[in-house]
Amino acid sequence: NDPIYNAHSYHTKVPHKAIMRYILHYTEPGDIVFDGFCGTGMTGVAAQMCGDQEVIESLGYRVDKDGIIYQKVAEEEMVESRSINKSDLLISPQPSSFGKSWQVFSRLGIRRAVLNDLSPAATFIAYNYNTPVDICVFEREAKRILAEVELEYGWMYETIHSDGKAKGKIDFAVWSEIFSCPDCAGDVVFLEVAMDMETKRVMTDFPCPHCHAAITKKKMTRCFETYYDALLKETRERPKRKPVQIHYRLGKTKYSKSPDEADLEVLERAESLHLSDLVPSSKYPYDDMWEAPRMLSRGITHVHHLFLPRQLHTVGIIWEKCSEVASFNIRQMLRFWLDQSIIGLSILNRYSPTHFSQVNQHMSGVYYVPSQTSECSPRYNLSGKLDRLTKAFTSSKASLGLSQLGTGSSSTLGLSGDSLDYIFIDPPFGDNFAYAELNFLVESWFGVMTDMKPEAIVDRSKKNRASQKGLNEYRQVMTACFKEAYRVLKPGRWMTVEFSNTKASVWNSIQTALAEAGFIVANVSALDKKQGSFKAVTTPTAVKQDLVISAYKPNGGFEERFRLEAATEEGVWDFVRTHLTYLPVVKQHGQALQVVTERDPRILFDQMVSYYVRKGYLVPIDSQEFQDGLRQRYSERDGMFFLPEQVAEYDRKRMIIGDGPVNDEMWVKDEASAIQWLHQVLKEKPQTSSDINPQFMQQLAGWSKAEQSLELSMLLGQNFLCYDGKGPVPEQIHSYLSSNWKDLRNLAKDDPTLVAKAHDRWYVPDPNKVGDIEKVREKALLKEFETYIQAKKKLKIFRLEAVRAGFKKAWQERDYPTIIAVADKIPNNVLEEDPKLLMWYDQAVTRMGGE
Repeated sequence: NDPIYNAHSYHTKVPHKAIMRYILHYTEPGDIVFDGFCGTGMTGVAAQMCGDQEVIESLGYRVDKDGIIYQKVAEEEMVESRSINKSDLLISPQPSSFGKSWQVFSRLGIRRAVLNDLSPAATFIAYNYNTPVDICVFEREAKRILAEVELEYGWMYETIHSDGKAKGKIDFAVWSEIFSCPDCAGDVVFLEVAMDMETKRVMTDFPCPHCHAAITKKKMTRCFETYYDALLKETRERPKRKPVQIHYRLGKTKYSKSPDEADLEVLERAESLHLSDLVPSSKYPYDDMWEAPRMLSRGITHVHHLFLPRQLHTVGIIWEKCSEVASFNIRQMLRFWLDQSIIGLSILNRYSPTHFSQVNQHMSGVYYVPSQTSECSPRYNLSGKLDRLTKAFTSSKASLGLSQLGTGSSSTLGLSGDSLDYIFIDPPFGDNFAYAELNFLVESWFGVMTDMKPEAIVDRSKKNRASQKGLNEYRQVMTACFKEAYRVLKPGRWMTVEFSNTKASVWNSIQTALAEAGFIVANVSALDKKQGSFKAVTTPTAVKQDLVISAYKPNGGFEERFRLEAATEEGVWDFVRTHLTYLPVVKQHGQALQVVTERDPRILFDQMVSYYVRKGYLVPIDSQEFQDGLRQRYSERDGMFFLPEQVAEYDRKRMIIGDGPVNDEMWVKDEASAIQWLHQVLKEKPQTSSDINPQFMQQLAGWSKAEQSLELSMLLGQNFLCYDGKGPVPEQIHSYLSSNWKDLRNLAKDDPTLVAKAHDRWYVPDPNKVGDIEKVREKALLKEFETYIQAKKKLKIFRLEAVRAGFKKAWQERDYPTIIAVADKIPNNVLEEDPKLLMWYDQAVTRMGGE
């Protein structure tokens, strides 16, 4: 609700105050911040407001006289010293002016921003958000334009009061579409019969005013009328509409009335006026649009068809007057004021009787033409917006400097390599929004359109056309953009990607694109919710939240060493050592520690394998050798691995909290997640298969349709151990039993009572014994994979883990045709929603020279 954030609307925006926290964390004053999908330019605003002490303190930070920014922490969380971003900046965390509970966070000072977007509409908004302008001059010019329009064309929005003498000023007029009754063919003014005047809501069914038959909107047909289109110079058809209400005011008192003959004469006179030469008549590119069927059904083929005659005339006049202002910055700011209201001054503006204001009531993200339209007068729409803009920018505009702006694809930036200090982007995600299509209306007024060809979207249109974009095309565009971001980012620096999509396939496309570009993901967190991670956010249910992806570009020293060490095991441990330095040491939600999933040995192994594969090298060690090496070289705590200098920090925090870390909620949907769930359950409580089975069955509701169903006995037998009563009771079972049964404490591990209680319980294998189990499991998986190679038909149901194991083995053997052949047999959505399979497949296609 910040006034600056609300100064101009857009399809998607990240609040600048949220972005400021990331910029302050990852950068220092004078650093260059980049946003390649800048939208309204909030990253530029955030970068520059990092030099505004008042704004920073409004976020809960404190700033001392030297410009050092502190954040409040609990006393027990204090550390001896903290480095912010650069190794030479070490400041005492206990300044006497604030007390020891305030710790160094960053430094006060403007960061410079480089902004880019494919859309001219977006970069126009970003320009005005990030460019200094004399607000007093802007306000004076805007008021002058409104006064001139009122003087010359105010008659178009006047109505005669009920006394027959006074003239009121119209705030808005309500129009309704007219339909034909399916029973009697009589005209039905939709709003007059369908609106429940008590609830102010449209009824589902209602009686025909002529034959009284029960009808619904779906049963009726829309009536059309013929008219002469002055811009196209031809006769056209449009939906038949009727003004049904006029809301106006005399002085400060508001009134409403039904239109009379004088009102209808005003409308006829307005339609006969010559339109401004600046009114656009651009044709919508329906071959590349999602909304084509919806708009064509209303006779809308050109942008001016989205306006009633009176609307089109007044918007054209105001746009012309704004364009005549001599000062470039004032002219742009005036257009900024008007262009955000263009949609609200069109027939897209819905009549919402339950809303206090009728300004900008259009449905966002679509071209939805309502059956009841609220036609706002320019004064009603623009006067309030002018007041809000003036107040919002009076103080902030003076502190904003011009950011560097570009309009075009982020795949070709023209910037020097290794030149940027930090990247924050909120790119388009899949089929959430068709930005170019939605911006076409306002861009037509500017006379410059978005190039739709390189737009990063997934086309949800059902039309089969050559230009249709699927997930593969989307991933290719995002990969090209991320590669360019990787090229221009300095080594060792960070990129933050704000992600929002409900589809796991799009999430995996982003992961794949990031990895192919060279970035390494270090953390994935949920916005305003508890921490998530790789496993926690890849299910369709879990990704219904906004996520923040933190990824880094490896420093130059590591990449140079890796080129020399890649073929050896030392390259593996150099990668792990470097990667661990970038990972968060502690994650906390409230008073509970969270598992840092990125430090799990399986996730570390997957990251290492992914890096090797992207670089085109064979992986020199297997999973068990990797886990053995981890335990030899690094400290393990709660199933996570740390560098020596990190483990002390984790131990200190663990001691303060007391309880161990909490795992994210598991979503069992396939073999891999089922094994992970069993691992979690058995680690907490070794138990028999009969005890586990009822719990396991409850987890299977979300099992993937393509994933082969597996018996619990097979999952247990291939991944865990069962105590058969022979020999001493395993340590894990002994520890659990002695902790939960008083009579079993202090018994020897071969005591008959303890052995009887432990018999047939399944438990998690000792890390040193996992190797043998994994070899048996891998052998079974590869045997299953062989049947997929021999299969003559498409695979509808299969073991995903078998495909993963087979792809990995084929890669090591450089058997790329096998990967491609089996990939062609499994459903495309399964391939797209699995980042591991997608990685093997993409690399195999690349090695084979395919597309």
